[in-house]
Amino acid sequence: MGFLGNFVAPATLVAGLLFYFGYVSSRAYFSYFGIDVDLLRLSNQGFVMRSPGALLLPAIVVLSLSALLVLGHRVLRRWTSSSGEHARRAAVVFGALGAVLLFTGLVFAGVYGALRSWDASSFLTPLLLTAGAGFCAYAAAVSRSSRAERGGLGVVVLFVLVVAAGAFWTTATVAQSWGLGEARSQAADLSSLPAVVLDTRERLAPGNADITVQSLDEASAPVDAESGTQTYRYRYYGLRLLVEGGGRLYLVPDRWSADASTLVIPFDDSVRLRFRFFPDENPPV
Repeated sequence: MGFLGNFVAPATLVAGLLFYFGYVSSRAYFSYFGIDVDLLRLSNQGFVMRSPGALLLPAIVVLSLSALLVLGHRVLRRWTSSSGEHARRAAVVFGALGAVLLFTGLVFAGVYGALRSWDASSFLTPLLLTAGAGFCAYAAAVSRSSRAERGGLGVVVLFVLVVAAGAFWTTATVAQSWGLGEARSQAADLSSLPAVVLDTRERLAPGNADITVQSLDEASAPVDAESGTQTYRYRYYGLRLLVEGGGRLYLVPDRWSADASTLVIPFDDSVRLRFRFFPDENPPV
């Protein structure tokens, strides 16, 4: 337990990482619908709650690789402990492999701007840097232990820091891709969002044929008790609630299209909402 306690991050650090990756995935998700996530004014807890989905795949991969690396280290340790020559060979092999991967990653990072059109570059670049630095750190550690030297610890620490930075970069890229993928999946089936009937005082310009507007006549429009005038004059159908935040409602059409846009409606008395039931193939009797 003492060994684990030295490596388990404090709760504040874990919460900070969850917040960051939740922010990255949420930013990619809402940007797909033309919304700056900062306008939503989501709480820290809101971003943390959005992070597990983005971190699930990286966590599974990291834990699986960690288990394999531990097993591989035990096997290699038995082989290198029998002979100093074996340890030197292992250090050379891992060092050469790490140097090649690290150099390739640095080349990719140097021309990162030119490779932005290649989607895989944003993931491959930090992955190469992480793997290369990891192999180099392991090679330096094996060489240091085989020679029973006290020096060389600084080199190992520097490579480990590169591994940490690369892993952070890689995970952030995965979180961004996950948010974009979730947005595309949601856009493919906007009918899964809550259906909204919107009444407004002033006429809006939805800019989409899927959103229909109905002018309310005097018989159907609500009347303000004090002034005796109609409160809401227009009713809109074909809207779905994407999110609520910062005192505003963000509504999207029933179906995604290239000319569609997100309506931003103040969440106050200037509008009236009705949420419709979801269609049920087996409705209650």
